[in-house]
Parts: sequence; structure tokens; C-alpha cells
Amino acid sequence: MLDGVDFGRNPEGPEFGDYGVLYVRHGKAKKGSPPKRRSVLMVWDWSAEILQQWSEEVRPLFATSGAGALFPSERSARIGFSQMNTRFAAYRDALGLDENLDFHSFRRSYVTHLIEDGWDARFVQEQVGHEYASTTAIYTCVSSDFRTRTLRRALDATMDAALRPARRA
Repeated sequence: MLDGVDFGRNPEGPEFGDYGVLYVRHGKAKKGSPPKRRSVLMVWDWSAEILQQWSEEVRPLFATSGAGALFPSERSARIGFSQMNTRFAAYRDALGLDENLDFHSFRRSYVTHLIEDGWDARFVQEQVGHEYASTTAIYTCVSSDFRTRTLRRALDATMDAALRPARRA
């Protein structure tokens, strides 16, 4: 449900140009409530570059691009989620990837990459629009390498503190 107008500049991140903030207008709502609106900040510069290239070079090639949807199809103004999920499943199967991967796996991957890149857990929770940190934790699937590095840092810090001579008052 993204439109080209759903992006804007982030004054704190001018390097992202016109794609510094994504204004989510159709976020998942609680039962009986309107869609949940939120802002998602761009965190990786390559993402802004890809969006800019798509918006300026590829999207205009679609006859239906004038309708405003960020992702039009060749036959309609907006590509539907079921179409994206079906296409993703076809590519996944052709590549021999795990059949449990679905389009929602990109969301889990995004959360995991933010955590592994050192972003604050509260920031990650806000980025994905979760009310509770426990929900974000469900989406986090850090690698064994990340767990090992995290443990190593904690052990090294503990050992450094234990071996440091006590300061006299």
C-alpha cells in the first residue's frame, strides 16, 4: 500500500535525500481501530539509492505508474500482496531455498540485521511498530556468530574490570 508520496526528507539524515523517512499510513491496526500510522527512518544508504533508482528510472516505465503506487504492475495501478507472495514463492522454489521462507521473512531479516548491526533495541521496536519489546524479540533470529561475539565482549569486559587494580580513595 505504499505510494511515492509516502517518503520524505529526514533533516537529521540529509544523505538519504527524498527517502529519509517512510510514513506508514496503513500499518497493522488493533481490532476495531484505524490503521496504525508511524514513521520509519532510513538506516542504510543503499536502501535510499535503490528506492531512488526504482522511482526515477524503472517505475515510470509502467503504463500504470501515474496512479501513484510505489509498486505498480503492468496491468493494474498497484501490485497486490498475494501477487508478491506468489512471485516470491516461485523464486524461492526455483532457487531451492527453504519452503518456510515467505514474504514476511524480509521483516524478520530487517529486525535481525538492525540488532546485529548494533541498533538500540527500543529503536528497532519503534521502526517496526511493535507495541511490546517481546513482539520484536520474536522477530529477532541472531546468528550464532553474533551470540559468540556478544558473549566474548561481555566476558572480556568482566575480566578487564576484575583484573584492573582497585583505585584508592
